[in-house]
Amino acid sequence: MKPASLKRVLYWCPRCNIPLLARQCSCGETGKEIHLLQPYDVRPALDHDRDIIRVLLLERFGTDTLPRIVLFNKTGGTDRTDLIIANGERFGWLSFDPCTRSYSLDIAFEALDYLAPTLRKGIIDITETVDNSRGRRLGGKRIEVAADTADGCVILRAGHLWGTGQRSGGSVRVRRLGPLAKTSYPDPAWEDAVRQNRRHLKNLERHAIRFIRQQTRHRNEVNVSFSGGKDSTVVLELARRAGIEEAYFVNTGLEFPETLEYVRSRGVEEVRCTADFWKALREKGLPAKDDRWCCEMLKLEPARQWLASRAPCITVQGNRAYESFARANLPAVAPNPYFPLQVNISPILHWRALEVFLYIWWRDLPCNPLYAEGFERVGCWVCPAMLESELERAREIHPDLVGRWEGVVRDWAASRGLDEGVVTCGIWRWRHPPPKIRELAREHGIELPDSGKMKMRKKSLQPLLKKSESRKDL
Repeated sequence: MKPASLKRVLYWCPRCNIPLLARQCSCGETGKEIHLLQPYDVRPALDHDRDIIRVLLLERFGTDTLPRIVLFNKTGGTDRTDLIIANGERFGWLSFDPCTRSYSLDIAFEALDYLAPTLRKGIIDITETVDNSRGRRLGGKRIEVAADTADGCVILRAGHLWGTGQRSGGSVRVRRLGPLAKTSYPDPAWEDAVRQNRRHLKNLERHAIRFIRQQTRHRNEVNVSFSGGKDSTVVLELARRAGIEEAYFVNTGLEFPETLEYVRSRGVEEVRCTADFWKALREKGLPAKDDRWCCEMLKLEPARQWLASRAPCITVQGNRAYESFARANLPAVAPNPYFPLQVNISPILHWRALEVFLYIWWRDLPCNPLYAEGFERVGCWVCPAMLESELERAREIHPDLVGRWEGVVRDWAASRGLDEGVVTCGIWRWRHPPPKIRELAREHGIELPDSGKMKMRKKSLQPLLKKSESRKDL
C-alpha cells in the first residue's frame, strides 16, 4: 500500500452531523470534505478524552458543552497532539506537554459558532482596536491588551465579530477574526453514526472476509494473532466469520491487568513468555523507541516457538497503514522476516481507527476498557513507545506498576549523572533523541548527554536491579 492511497479527507454529513465512511450518507446527503493531517488516522474521542476536553473548556472558558460525536486526528508533536473535529469542522487542538505533564487546548475559529452562546470567560474585547484599524486585517497581528486573562488561547470579541488568539504577556496575536454563521447543530449519538454508516460497514466486512478466504483457502494452518487491542478485536471477529477459529495471544508478563482480563474473556489461547525481562535488563539496558529489543524477546520469540509446530502457516493480523508513518507502506500479504514460515495477512490494512470503532459498535463486540480510559494504543506498561500522556494516565490507574518501572529508570539516570529532566520529560525513551525532542530539552533547560551515556551497558543496571529486587519492587 503506497502512501498516495491513504484517504486524506474525512467526509461529514451536514444534515445528520455525523462522520461518514464514504462520500454518501444513508440519508441521501453528500458529505462535505474535511482535510486531515498526517498520518490521516481519525478515532472517536471516548469517555476519558471527552472529560479532558470538558475540564479544559470549563477552566479556560467557563463552559463544558461538547457535542456527543467528537473525533481526534492525531498528528506529529513532542508527545500527544490531536486535531479535534466536531460538527463537521476543526474544533481545536489538544496537546500534552511531557515536561509540565499537562494538557492544553487551543480553540479553532470554526468552533466558535457552536461555543459562543455558552462562553463565560477567557474573552477579550478588542472593539477599540478593531475600530482604530480602519478596516485593516488583524489576522496574524499582535495587539496590546489590558485584560487579566492568563497566557494561552483566548477568545476575541469586537461587536458582532468573534475570533481566536494566543495571549502572551500583555499582548495577543490574532489568529482569525470574523462574523459567526449562527448555525444550529443537531447532536446525534454514536449509535446514529453506526446506523447511517451501516451499508459502508457491511461492504468493509464483506471485502475483508473475502480477502481472508482468498488468502487462506489453500492452507491448512491458519491462525489469528490477537493482542487484546481494538484492531485485533476486529480481525478476530472477521476471521471467525471467515471460518478461522484458532487464535493466540502472547503474554509478555508486562500486560495491563485490564488487557489480560479482556483477552481471557475472548477464548484465545494464551502463549506465556518464559523469558525474564528484568534479568535481560542487566544485559541489554532499558528498551527504547529506537532499540526495542524487548519485542523480539517477549513477543516474537514466544510466538515463533508456538508457531513452529504449525508452520508453514498464515496468520491474520490487525496491521493498519494509518497507525503511523512507518506502517504506511506495509503490504497486505508478507512473510514474517523473523519467522519466514509464517505469512502475515492484514485484512484491515486500509481501515482507519474510525472504521475500527464503528465496526466494533455495529457488531456489538466487547473491547479493551483501556481505550475508554484514555489510551490510544494498548501494549506493555513499560513500553517506550507509549506516549507520556498515556504513561501519566497509567500512573493514575496503576500507580504500583508505573512506580516500579519509574524506580528503575530514575536509578539508571542517577547512576549516570543524567539531568532529572531526562526522566521526567520521557527523554530516556530514545537512544538518539530526534530533533524535536532535543528542541524540547533546550526549551526546558535540560542538558542532554552524548549518545554514549544514553546507551546502557550491563554494569550500569545490574546493581540497580539487584537493589530493586531486594525491595521487591520488580
